[in-house]
Amino acid sequence: MPATEDTPLLNGHPTGSSPFRRLVMFLKGKDDEPGWSDSLKFLVFGTYLNVLLVFVPLSAVAHYLNWDAALRFSFSFLAIVPLAKLLGECTEQMSYSLGDTLAGLLNASFGNAVEIIVGVAALIQGEIRIVQTSMLGSILSNILLVLGCSFVAGGVYKAECNFQVTAAQASSSLMTLACITLVLPAAYNLAVGDSDQRGLNIISRGTSILLLGVYIIYIYFQLRTHAFLYDPSLPRPEGVHETSDEAEMRESFAQRGEREPVKMNLLSAALGLLVVTVVTSFCADYLVASIEETAERYHIPKTFIGLILLPIVANAAEHVTSVWMAMKDKMEITIGICIGSSIQIAAFVIPLLVIIGWITGQNLTLYFANFETVAFFVSVILTNTLIQDGKSNYMEGVMLLTLYLVIALAFWVS
Repeated sequence: MPATEDTPLLNGHPTGSSPFRRLVMFLKGKDDEPGWSDSLKFLVFGTYLNVLLVFVPLSAVAHYLNWDAALRFSFSFLAIVPLAKLLGECTEQMSYSLGDTLAGLLNASFGNAVEIIVGVAALIQGEIRIVQTSMLGSILSNILLVLGCSFVAGGVYKAECNFQVTAAQASSSLMTLACITLVLPAAYNLAVGDSDQRGLNIISRGTSILLLGVYIIYIYFQLRTHAFLYDPSLPRPEGVHETSDEAEMRESFAQRGEREPVKMNLLSAALGLLVVTVVTSFCADYLVASIEETAERYHIPKTFIGLILLPIVANAAEHVTSVWMAMKDKMEITIGICIGSSIQIAAFVIPLLVIIGWITGQNLTLYFANFETVAFFVSVILTNTLIQDGKSNYMEGVMLLTLYLVIALAFWVS
C-alpha cells in the first residue's frame, strides 16, 4: 500500500523510503544493541574523567606556542588520562561482539601503530639507537610494568585471578623465541667481534623474515584454529577435551558476560577506538617532545629516556586499559594487551623495522647492547614463570614491578 499524507513518518512503508526515516533508524540502531545516539552519549558522559578532556586542546596549544616544558608535559599527561579511559571503554564494548581475544589484539595493534610510525621516522633519519632503545623499552614496560600493575590491581579486588593457561603458555613460548633471536646476534657479535657487520646483517635480516612468518602463523593460530584457547566462550573442536579448571573458567566467563551491559554498538565502539587512538597519539607526541627539554634541565640520562620514559608515555593509553580490565577481572584482555603487545613488538615491529632499514640502506640489526639483551632475557624468564600456571595475584605483580624498578635503576646509572 503506497504511503499517503496520513501515513506515520516512522511507521509507514517497511522499506523506509524516507531519507529522514533511514537516518533515524540508523541512529536508533538495531533492537538488540544501542543506537548511535546512545553510544555517543555513553562515550561522552559515561565517566567523570572526561572533564579532563579540556587538556587535549590545551596540550596542543602549549606545544605549538612552545610554552614552558613543565606545562607542556603536565597538560599532555592530563590529556592522556581520559583518553586512556575512553580507549578502555571502547575496547570493552567491542569485546562483547568480537570476543576478548580479538578485542585485546585490536587494542594492542592500535597502541603499537604509534610506535611503528615513530620507529620508521627515526629509522629513516638514521637514529638507530633511538629505534632500538624505544622498542626494547616498550617490551619491558609491557611485560614488567604494565603486567605487574595489572596483577596488583586485579589482586586488590580478587585474591586470585584466572586466565587460560594453554593460551598463556603459547604466547609466552613465542615471546621466548623472540627473546632468543635477540640473544643470538649478541652472542655472535661477542664471538666474532664488531668487524663482521655483513654476517650480523645476514643473521638479522634472515631472522626478521622468519619471525614475520611465525607471527602471521601465530595470528592464524590465535584467531582461527585455536581461538577456543583464548576465548573460553567458544566451543572446542571434536576430540579436544577441557579440564575441570577450564570448565570452571568458561562458566565464570559466561557469567561475567551476562551481567555486563552493552552500552555501544560494534561500529560506534570501533570508530571511537580509532578516533581516540589518533588523538592519543598526538598528545603522546606532545608529551615526548617535552621530555627531552625536561631531561636536560634535570640531567636525566638519554638511555633512561629511551628505555624507560618514552615507552611509558607512548603506551600510556593501553597501560591504563590493561589495568582497568584487570580490575574488572577480565584477565583475558589484560594478557592479550600486555603479552600480545610485547609479541607484536618483538616478532613483528622490530623485524619489520629491520626489513625497512634494509630497503632504505639503514643498518638496523637485531644486535642490542649486551646489558640490554640480558635485561630483556631475565624479564622474559620471570614473566614466563609467573604466567605459566594461568593464575595471578598481587604478589606476582609486586615481583614484576620490582624487577622493572631494578632495571630502571641500572639504566639510570649506566
